[in-house]
Amino acid sequence: MNAIVNTGPGQLQWQDVPTPQPGRGQVRIRTAFCGICATDLEMIKGWKRTGFPSIPGHEWSGVADAVGPGVDGGLAGRPCVAENVLADGGEVGFEHPGGYGQFLLTEARNVRPLSDGIPLDQAALIEPLAVCIRAMNRLKIEHRDSAIVFGDGMIGLLMLALLKLDSVKTVTLVGGRPGRLALAGKLGADSTVNYHDAGKALADSIARSPGSPFANVIEASGSPSAMTLSMDISAKMAKVVVIGDYGSNRADFPWNHLLHRELELIGSNASAGAWDRAVALAAGRKIPLDMLISRRFAASQFAQAVDLVRTSRDAVKILLDWRTEQ
Repeated sequence: MNAIVNTGPGQLQWQDVPTPQPGRGQVRIRTAFCGICATDLEMIKGWKRTGFPSIPGHEWSGVADAVGPGVDGGLAGRPCVAENVLADGGEVGFEHPGGYGQFLLTEARNVRPLSDGIPLDQAALIEPLAVCIRAMNRLKIEHRDSAIVFGDGMIGLLMLALLKLDSVKTVTLVGGRPGRLALAGKLGADSTVNYHDAGKALADSIARSPGSPFANVIEASGSPSAMTLSMDISAKMAKVVVIGDYGSNRADFPWNHLLHRELELIGSNASAGAWDRAVALAAGRKIPLDMLISRRFAASQFAQAVDLVRTSRDAVKILLDWRTEQ
């Protein structure tokens, strides 16, 4: 099969590699689409979690191509997605080969067949949608007067859409890319704040937004300064859910601020327990996933696609289309 292989730090190569064969309890997926995620860029650059060679791609959709022993043969031929965490604790697209390959293996217990009404390009966004649904489950919204989202990336935009779907009255989104802020307005944001324009007056700009101070705060930017600001602009007894990636950065805020305002600081990681609802929302077109797809590239054009993800300020989700390589 063909695969886009991460052969060394910052290196991707188009290679012919052995087609995987499903073992007991496994399903082989013929990849249809795979999203390029910012986490992929970190993996490709080189990190401790995975070595080389490896095949990235955790935001994928496809068709069940073959099943191993112990798996219902009726699954073969069905379009699907699947939760990526496998029994050994590794994940498809990280420790295990992912959607940058023409085929991948996953576990049948993780597979979610898709209805005919879900386009496979949109289905590739079900993984980040599940990440956001888990965050919403962790948030357990009680007061729906207001919310603020820090971050205009895929996760921030999906959180915005979910908050509006959950009938939060006013939602403000803070970001730094005009195209994405405009998209936030189309997704239902009542207010947006460009932190580049606001500069040192960012806190004041946020304070003038409708719904301030905010009962629900979502930090999805991964910025340490935004994490600190999240604590500052929250209402008394607010909930602050943290869903960004902060690397080795540490918290820097007055602990008495957390104490005196009686804030709830909530971490949310990955997508466990959220896949069924994510598939249902995609099937019901409850979230406009198509609006978040910026471009689709044939998988063999991966270098151009990855470069666009690295350099574009406004592209949200870039997809690799494996169907053109079949």
